Amino acid sequence: MAFHGTTTFSSTSPYPPKSGAPTSIAQNGGTIEYPNLISESTSFNNYVVDGIRAKQIEKFDEIRRFLSELDDPLECMMMVDALQRLCIDCHFENEINTIFDKHYGSLNGGGLHEIALQFRLLRQAGYFVPTDVFDNFKDKEGQFKKELSSDTRGLMSLYEASHLGVEGEDTLDQANYFAHKHLSDAKISTTLEPELARAVGDTLEHPFHKNLARFKARHYHLSPPPQGTYGWSSLVNEFAKMDFNMVRSLYQQELQQIFTWWRELGLSQDLKFARDQPLKWYMWSITALPDPKHSQLRMELTKPISLVYIIDDIFDVYGTLDELILFTEAVNKWETTTIKELPEYMKICFKALDDITNEISEKVLKEHGWNPIGTLRKAWGSLCDAFLIEAKWFASKLVPKSKEYLENGVISSGVPLVFAHLFFLLGQGLTEESVCCVEGNPALVSCTATILRLWDDLGSAKDEKQEGHDGSYIECYMKEQEEGSSFDQSPQDQVFCIISDSWKKLNRECLSKNHFSPTFKRASLNIARIVPLMYSYSDSNLPTLAKYINSLFYETVTF
Repeated sequence: MAFHGTTTFSSTSPYPPKSGAPTSIAQNGGTIEYPNLISESTSFNNYVVDGIRAKQIEKFDEIRRFLSELDDPLECMMMVDALQRLCIDCHFENEINTIFDKHYGSLNGGGLHEIALQFRLLRQAGYFVPTDVFDNFKDKEGQFKKELSSDTRGLMSLYEASHLGVEGEDTLDQANYFAHKHLSDAKISTTLEPELARAVGDTLEHPFHKNLARFKARHYHLSPPPQGTYGWSSLVNEFAKMDFNMVRSLYQQELQQIFTWWRELGLSQDLKFARDQPLKWYMWSITALPDPKHSQLRMELTKPISLVYIIDDIFDVYGTLDELILFTEAVNKWETTTIKELPEYMKICFKALDDITNEISEKVLKEHGWNPIGTLRKAWGSLCDAFLIEAKWFASKLVPKSKEYLENGVISSGVPLVFAHLFFLLGQGLTEESVCCVEGNPALVSCTATILRLWDDLGSAKDEKQEGHDGSYIECYMKEQEEGSSFDQSPQDQVFCIISDSWKKLNRECLSKNHFSPTFKRASLNIARIVPLMYSYSDSNLPTLAKYINSLFYETVTF
């Protein structure tokens, strides 16, 4: 099926016309109903859409003017922060980059809120601002000054900034502890206004850098806008409300096309044992690449993601060990002779794998002048190798060392495979050297994969309806403890410690000059951000995932 092309925001709308979206989603053999979606879509007719586009273009030009004319550093950063929190910063990338270039290197004066805000925004944009900008807020003993404990706004910004730390930055670890302690104390006190108390609680629970901006954006819409002294806050809020509904329309169209593609592919009918969850697979793509202009890339990326799940089910749920060995050999060789030896259900899966890999390779070659088929086939081979290792561990009842398990689990997470496809689909910085780097599972990818694998292991031992078992880091760690290894942490504490370290390494990679584009780096961060929703440690996160889905596809912001 042909998908519509990539779009950009200019003097014309960045969004295609709205069409109907699915009213229900098949999940685990059941159906989740979303009533009234079609009637709502119908009422959102072309006349209304065209009117919104005209108003949005007008607001767009006004915001650009504000961004170019503002001189006050704090005001500039407050406006950029609002644009990012409302997920409309993608429309103003040039103006925002100009602001960052202008103010980078001039963080010498100002209060805690101003310095911490600028520090966070610049680091998020890839500027390596040193932590010594916080030295003025420390006493002679090197501790944060006690009088800062009453600066609630400053503490909130400091806490947000602390999540941009890399390995060895004790100042940011110290800032995190200091800000968290005093904000927690302030939250339970009766001295804060209700609105500020809610903001403090939200900051503690959902620091911006480690959470999904689009999920929080709608709540930011419905909150009082930031009180900019130059009158830009209401303008930004109005533009964001329009954008939210237009992007929702675009996402609905994409979801409808994903369902159509998956139905026409036929794997859900041919492989009854496998998961049938196109919405879940698309959620990874939409989170990795939320920008409206990446519409086609999102739908292309969903295809290999779906096959990761299907092949995972073959290894975990259905295939015998002998069949899995044959399948792994076939994927590594990718030859007709080995494919003929496969059982029929594996032949069906391999045909879909071959077709999709060829289709994506042809697309990349046509658009970017590089044929990635060799790299993509290697990536599928590596994934199946990792799946097979886990299958052999389970068949022999062998519990590997935790380090060995995690090294293999990074590959079996599917993250390196998916990001190899993403790298070529983006087509940014394609060279022999960069392709070699992608094939070597770089830290930018492996850190995200580690976070995913460990959060998955913190969740329930069974994944939804699946009856398979592929072990967990916690099981391996506990076995080593039983055998006398001198571990001084509980399994859960050890996992959270590794996740924290992986985030710091991921931050370092996003701040470093390497082979990867800002879009690729943001995708890596976004996947790490959605992981706690996809693989929840506690059941309370499952309704949160449902809310995230609703916020993307089914909720309207009125204006």
